[in-house]
Amino acid sequence: MGKAEFLTPKAISNRIKAKGLQKLRWYCQMCQKQCRDENGFKCHCMSESHQRQLLLASENPTKFMDYFSDEFKRDFLELLRRRFGTKRVHNNIVYNEYISYREHVHMNSTQWETLTDFTKWLGREGLCKVDETPKGWYIQYIDRDPETIRRQEELARKKKQEMDDVERSAKFIEEQVRRGRDGKETEETPLFTELKRESEEEKVVFNLGASACVAGPSKPSSVLGPSALKAAAAPPSVKRKDPPSSSDSKSEKKKKSALEEIIEMEERKKKQSSRTDYWLQPDIVVKVITKKLGEKYHKKKAVVTEVRDRYGAVVKLIDSGDKLKLDQNHLETVIPAPGKRVLILNGPYRDTEALLEGIDEKNFSATLTLDAGHLKGRRVTVAYEDFSKLA
Repeated sequence: MGKAEFLTPKAISNRIKAKGLQKLRWYCQMCQKQCRDENGFKCHCMSESHQRQLLLASENPTKFMDYFSDEFKRDFLELLRRRFGTKRVHNNIVYNEYISYREHVHMNSTQWETLTDFTKWLGREGLCKVDETPKGWYIQYIDRDPETIRRQEELARKKKQEMDDVERSAKFIEEQVRRGRDGKETEETPLFTELKRESEEEKVVFNLGASACVAGPSKPSSVLGPSALKAAAAPPSVKRKDPPSSSDSKSEKKKKSALEEIIEMEERKKKQSSRTDYWLQPDIVVKVITKKLGEKYHKKKAVVTEVRDRYGAVVKLIDSGDKLKLDQNHLETVIPAPGKRVLILNGPYRDTEALLEGIDEKNFSATLTLDAGHLKGRRVTVAYEDFSKLA
């Protein structure tokens, strides 16, 4: 029977059949020829070209099998790397995509008899991570590309550096807390100081007993004389007191004016006691916490040079001197070492300068000594986010 003419239904049907995948048992790997039926495969096996290929293969069969095995392994792993990357996938899914290519190397010409044997071999050679489940074998490609390994090492180095920074900060805070505790222990030693009243409104009353007789007009009970402690410690006796002089009246007027000043301060403090949702102040040190600007500016310290619209600020980096305009959500306060000057940014003591005495890690707060106004010397406890280091 002759060959069908071009564009006849028979020729078109033959070309359509030749395009698709055919049965594996009618494929000759040595000649890389696919036959459509048993008769065609039988005729091919009896052909002279096939016989020559068999003679070549019989001289060194291991060489040809290793060649086909290397081809199958390389193409299979290349498809797994490009198509699935390092994802965990069923081995049969990868194999079905691999054999969809018409010119692929067939498994019956390799050293592996089944797909399971090939999957186990990949696991033994360390080319893939394999695991067996009730649904079958799953494989995961191990990327050993030098560029990928270099990228992974760089990421690991950055992560380790960040961990070192965190550990270094934790050790520094722990050391400062230990020093603060040692300082407190030394301060707890008793010291004999002059008697001072904490509040001007407090009244001092001495009971000298019923037998004490006082001649002449007495001084107001709120005025504390210089020998009051000695009089309290001495036995009751008759003592004449001098009339109040002009200096006493002047001191009383001064005390009244101080009382009025304290009342005004307390009223002002009550007005400022309400917390606000903005805290930026000029001339304080802050830290950039946003990653949107890149690693160049992440976790870098800067000084606030200008506050804009309460919630934004222009900052100048300490290291490079670059100026950035950032929102307060992209910044955080900086806690200095004990003994350094800070500025309170929120709460009843807002805009007040202070000295950092100690840090309480458990409560995320610090002890500050106020260093301005009539409250100078008073110790207060302030949260981390409510104060920052002064530039």
